[in-house]
Amino acid sequence: MFAQEERKKIDGELFGRMIVGGATNLQANMQEVNDLNVFPIPDGDTGENMYLTIHGGLERLNACESEILSERAEAVAQGMLLGARGNSGVILSQLFYGFSEGLKGLENADLEQVGRALLEGVKHAYGAVAHPVEGTILTVAREAAENACGALTEDTTVEAFFLRYLNEMKKSLEKTPELLAVLKEAGVIDSGGAGLVYIAEGFCKAIGGEEVQSELATSVSGGVKDLDFSRFDADTVMTFGYCTELLLQLQNAKTSVEDFSVSELISFLETVGDSIVAFKTGSVVKIHVHTLTPWKVLAHCQEFGEFLTVKIENMTLQHNETVAPQKTEFKKPKRARRKFATVTVATGEGLQETFKEMGADFVIYGGQTNNPSAEDFIEAFEEVNADFVFVLPNNGNVILAANQAAQMYKDSDIRVIESKNVGQGYSALSMLDYGADDADEIVAQMYESMSETVTGMVARSVRDTAMNGVGVQKDWYMGFTDHTMLVCQREKVDTALALAEALNAGDKEFILIVYGATATDGEKEAFASRFAEQYPSVELYEIEGGQEVYDFLIIVE
Repeated sequence: MFAQEERKKIDGELFGRMIVGGATNLQANMQEVNDLNVFPIPDGDTGENMYLTIHGGLERLNACESEILSERAEAVAQGMLLGARGNSGVILSQLFYGFSEGLKGLENADLEQVGRALLEGVKHAYGAVAHPVEGTILTVAREAAENACGALTEDTTVEAFFLRYLNEMKKSLEKTPELLAVLKEAGVIDSGGAGLVYIAEGFCKAIGGEEVQSELATSVSGGVKDLDFSRFDADTVMTFGYCTELLLQLQNAKTSVEDFSVSELISFLETVGDSIVAFKTGSVVKIHVHTLTPWKVLAHCQEFGEFLTVKIENMTLQHNETVAPQKTEFKKPKRARRKFATVTVATGEGLQETFKEMGADFVIYGGQTNNPSAEDFIEAFEEVNADFVFVLPNNGNVILAANQAAQMYKDSDIRVIESKNVGQGYSALSMLDYGADDADEIVAQMYESMSETVTGMVARSVRDTAMNGVGVQKDWYMGFTDHTMLVCQREKVDTALALAEALNAGDKEFILIVYGATATDGEKEAFASRFAEQYPSVELYEIEGGQEVYDFLIIVE
């Protein structure tokens, strides 16, 4: 326990315990945050997104040897910026980034300095959102910081300050349904705000001396237990090589940190492997390479600095059903630099292949329930190697991460086209034409195509509710567009046909239907047959999308 007088300041050691406490408490309550989903479909992932974001900061913290508060805060912020996923995760990373900016140069901080740093975090978080909405995590963070700082006196202790901060968060969270109509209609509080409350609660537990875990799982699921070691035995011949990832802390004693050339490093890595990603953030270089000789990578990199983290995995073990397959095969050369490239996001093998066939240079696996991180986007930008990179997030909860990655990446001009669903992404790709040879004109063409597209979605309801005047029953199927409820019926195919009618399918020349992973052959045949009977003059174009969550996607242009 700290002496009372020592509790008037926060140092690097206490800050580290607070981060671990916050991450641990959020992990313990992650599913509860996931379940606070405004729309009653089985896609709640806010808790998971926020946990993976703060875990990215925790990994950097564990690798940070400094005990100085500002340096530890900067390490956490950088890890969270790269690991940020989902809107709430991006906002959370900006809260911590602004907080670290407010602590710059401080070995420790008194509560007045801590308060200013919290307010700086709020400023950065609001600045990260084009159109901030009250009644969200932003409000919870702002009101908690403002009220806790407003009550600060010279006698306030760290414990008292953060207990006040936590209580003000809880009060603000309870009021979110009064500020945001969709929360009130759904009968829930804001999920991102709830995640922030759990983090602050973890802070308080750590400050109070409660023991917390020193290490947390790298991800919500997956890991060594998923690997099939029988795939590599005494007689196996190494074919795929090793997936080698590391964080390299450049050292002034070994190189000029400011002038360090990532392009020269990449040139070396190309001689020993492929699937190369390397980029510099501050004085730290993130490296990913597939190689048969990881020791050569380590030896070369150590000429310039020391390792913060190193991960080497036998890729033969990764080629099984429980671990996502590698994006490339061994010995694939790095792409030549080109002027334009397009990166998009999709879940489901069918949709991914469709987007590639339509001209996407790189398809990031992700979307609903599996939001890619800012780092995933940065790796894609490295892979496509173009002067201008057009990005189609295809999900409203992915746009902020794409924008954050675009701001962090300096080697290309990144243009994020804010597609909010798969239908908009499909339409934008269908009009993709680099012939204009002008990035602004290409972006304008994509937006014009998207503006005339409506995407209907069919998914199972996870609870009873009423939205947009439509009564919804648990385990029935809902038909909606974006977040506007249109129909709800007991059977999946009935719902899809009712949704098509609500989207005025009979007035169109053709309709695109994308079948999800849970749609059976019988349901697909039934839909196609009944649609043809109901709309004999409308052409139905079918895609085996394989996407999760949405049983059917109906795209109307």
